[in-house]
Amino acid sequence: MTPRVKTKMWVQAQVRLCDQAFIPFMVLKKGDPDAGVVLLKLNRLQGGCTVYTQTRTLDGEPAWRIAIGAEPVSDSDADDYIARQQKYDSDLWVVEVEDPTGGYELDGELLD
Repeated sequence: MTPRVKTKMWVQAQVRLCDQAFIPFMVLKKGDPDAGVVLLKLNRLQGGCTVYTQTRTLDGEPAWRIAIGAEPVSDSDADDYIARQQKYDSDLWVVEVEDPTGGYELDGELLD
């Protein structure tokens, strides 16, 4: 089982990794610094957006799930989904990665 990293530290690490790879990474909303769930909006620009939600596998390993649709959605559809989720979870973190070239990689398994 991988130790849990505080959400604020995870976000800071992602900012640094993306900065080093010249991938724009924005924190759109800060949530609970210790245990807030992350919604990651992966914006491929003309290729549409995919929204992922942070989760764990049954073994406790970091993982991700696609939050809306198997296919990329429009920027406005992604933003609408995120806005609805923020109403239910005030501890939620929202981050956006602009990556039209596909250089950004999730740091965990992608679950079905």
